Amino acid sequence: MPGDKIEIEDGHITKAEIIFPELVKLIAKAADSNEYGRCVIAVCGGSGVGKSEIASLLSFYLNAAGIGSYTLSGDNYPHRIPKYNDAERLHIFREAGVRGMADAGYMNAENFAIVQKWQQADDDANAEHVNEYAWFKSYIDAGSKALAGYLGTPNETDFDEVSTIIRAFKDGADTLTLRRMGRDESALWYEDVDFTDKKVLIIEWTHGNSDYIDGVDIPVLLNSTPSETLAHRRSRARDGKVDSAFTTLVLNIEQRELHSQAHKAKIIISKDAELITFEQYSAIMDSQF
Repeated sequence: MPGDKIEIEDGHITKAEIIFPELVKLIAKAADSNEYGRCVIAVCGGSGVGKSEIASLLSFYLNAAGIGSYTLSGDNYPHRIPKYNDAERLHIFREAGVRGMADAGYMNAENFAIVQKWQQADDDANAEHVNEYAWFKSYIDAGSKALAGYLGTPNETDFDEVSTIIRAFKDGADTLTLRRMGRDESALWYEDVDFTDKKVLIIEWTHGNSDYIDGVDIPVLLNSTPSETLAHRRSRARDGKVDSAFTTLVLNIEQRELHSQAHKAKIIISKDAELITFEQYSAIMDSQF
């Protein structure tokens, strides 16, 4: 996303150097099957796992090796700028939550006053409240289900546009018109990018391994457990509300989506910078959900 800073640390370099030799082998195979010798890589993983940094390093290594590479951020393709998308996420959760309470027969003035107090404190996604108020489970369950139906779906993001870019790239396009989106209402535009000498397109994105995208040849999963993801978010103080219950809920839903798609990854690297098989990944992650 325009204006975002990439801060490369030693851990990112370590992972990129481990991934790169395996990636080159897979690129050669994928390029052989494309008329123009091109292939598409997706670097995906949870928030704060280093997608931008590692994708940038991999692209740098490829260019240094004489293999033209370009990195595209999927964060440019939501339908809404961040503040409006955050508001839409929260609205979907809360609207479904109160409807869930009503459907379960728990909506009354007393219960709503309690929920409203939590909403005003940005604490209504806190499942711990169920321990004191059993009826609140109807709110949490309904809200979470609705939110999961929005996050990482075409309702939130223009996956078709990303797939169109991939298709044009693999069909040999010399120029691609790419979307740029910042953080305010005026920061949305398109830019022509020269791909004449590019053989590899790297998409760095949480949703880069999604079933809604067509044409990715090599998904690379940067793995982290939900607790590792949240700990890293807190250390970076990203978006100002990293400790909120709602942020935690969003991260957990995204982590579940990543988990459901992990079987498609061609390369998986652990938080400890070890290449692991899908079976090893499953042994680590299955107990997390």
